[in-house]
Amino acid sequence: MTMRALRLTSHDAPPVLTKHPVPAPAPGQIRVRIHACGLNFADLLMIKGSYQDTPALPFTLGMEVAGIVDALGPGVERPAIGARVAVYGGQGGLAEYGCFDADRALPLPDGLTFEAGAAFQIAYGTSHLALAHRARLLPGETLLVLGAAGGVGLTAVEIGKTMGARVIACARGKAKLEAARIAGADHLIDAETDDIRSMTKDLGGADVVYDPVGGDQFTAAFRACRPEARILSIGFASGEVPQIPANHLLVKNLTVMGLYWGGYLSFAPNALTGSLRTLLDWAADGRIAPRAHHTYPFERAMEGMDLLRTRRSTGKVVVTM
Repeated sequence: MTMRALRLTSHDAPPVLTKHPVPAPAPGQIRVRIHACGLNFADLLMIKGSYQDTPALPFTLGMEVAGIVDALGPGVERPAIGARVAVYGGQGGLAEYGCFDADRALPLPDGLTFEAGAAFQIAYGTSHLALAHRARLLPGETLLVLGAAGGVGLTAVEIGKTMGARVIACARGKAKLEAARIAGADHLIDAETDDIRSMTKDLGGADVVYDPVGGDQFTAAFRACRPEARILSIGFASGEVPQIPANHLLVKNLTVMGLYWGGYLSFAPNALTGSLRTLLDWAADGRIAPRAHHTYPFERAMEGMDLLRTRRSTGKVVVTM
């Protein structure tokens, strides 16, 4: 039996949709018949070979999936064959079947579609681990979210509101700001036309900054922080890594902290899996509403990648098999 997979064989050539034998799960693994795969900015970096965890060539793209367990490897008893699961594999998701470590599989609540299951893990997981575990966001604090209409930004708005914060959302253009408002933002800042620093300061300043953008937006948010604020560096979608003046950290008693979600698998996996279980409980209870904002069929996966590359996406991009 064969399957299709989107494979990368060279960092100087685009990925190619190819056919391969369906793999058999190794000891400790499950095989998943994949229904949906979430796309991430990290996929674009892997194509270029610049991501910190780029696998050795050749490999199948796609970091997070949702589907149905259809085979168990030796020594595996759970999840059962036929179970609906979401899995973060780090690679191998843009295929019709994939083999993943069984201990990474999470049960999908009945009300969560495969598309939503593929969309929630990295985006919601990043924001929840950043805000709850790293920044220790408290009810009543002011959270400034940069890139608030992106895949992780919208989840930071939604989770911030769920945790009881007042949320200021910063995004480019009316359509993206409207998406942030629907996600729960209390105040909106247009990054194309508004002064981020002055508007945030007029609202009393930020206690926590969530920044997947970097560049000039980081600098503006940095200067709009309240004393003892915590700044979360999530990524650099602008392409510019900010340089931090340590003397300003000292004067205002600020803390800048990084968050690489996938890194927790190597040094604190229980923090990551515990966070995901909390999010699944929240989804089952209706406290959060994971969904795919853009969906593409497998044959058009590279169109979804291009939507991310050109920063035209609002929310999460998902490929369906």
